[in-house]
Amino acid sequence: MMKLTKKQQQVYDYLVDFTQREGFPPSIREMCKGLGVRSTSTIHGHLEKLEEKGYIKRASTKNRAITLTQVNPPTLPPIDAHFASIPVVGRVTAGEPILAVENIEDYFPIPTTHLTNEDHFLLRVQGDSMQNAGILDKDYVLVRKTAHANNGDYIVAIVGEDSATVKTFYKEKDHIRLQPENEAYEPIIGSDIQVIGLVKGVFRFI
Repeated sequence: MMKLTKKQQQVYDYLVDFTQREGFPPSIREMCKGLGVRSTSTIHGHLEKLEEKGYIKRASTKNRAITLTQVNPPTLPPIDAHFASIPVVGRVTAGEPILAVENIEDYFPIPTTHLTNEDHFLLRVQGDSMQNAGILDKDYVLVRKTAHANNGDYIVAIVGEDSATVKTFYKEKDHIRLQPENEAYEPIIGSDIQVIGLVKGVFRFI
C-alpha cells in the first residue's frame, strides 16, 4: 500500500470520520467545508490519488459512491447501502456531456429507493415556470438520464443552443411542446428540442 501525503491523509481521515458518523460518504462540498478547501477540483484530485493508491474505490458515474477499502470493519460500520451519491450539475448546455467533471458542483446522498439502474443527476431549478407542479425556484430536481419521454412527463430539455429547462413534455404532430406549469409563461414550441432526462423527484432546502 503506497504511503499518503499529509494532505491525502487529511482527506482520507475526514472520509473515514464522516462515513462512520453519518453512514454514507460526504459530498464534495461537505469535504471542502470540512477540510477548509475552496476548490472542488482540489478535492477531486485528492480522491483520484486515494483511488490510485488503493485507499478508496469510486463507482461509475451512475452513482459516484465512495467505498473505503482500508478500514478495519469492526471500527467502521459499512456504508449505508440504501444511499447513493448523486452528482449535482451546475448547468447543462448544448454539445456538452451532462456529467462532465467541469459541470459537477457537488454530490448529494439520495435514497436508492428513488433510483433505477440508469444514470441520475441533480439539477438546480432556475425560475418559477413550474411552480404549479410543485417545482419551485432553487429546488433541486432528481433527473434520470434518457432521451425518451411520454406526454405529460416532467422533463429536462435543451432548446436549441440554450441551457437546460424543466417543463412538461408533449409531442404534437410535427413539433414538441414544452408546457410551463405557470400561467405567466408561454409554452415553448419547436422541433430543435433535445430531451435529456425525466424528473423523478424534487428536493428543497430551507
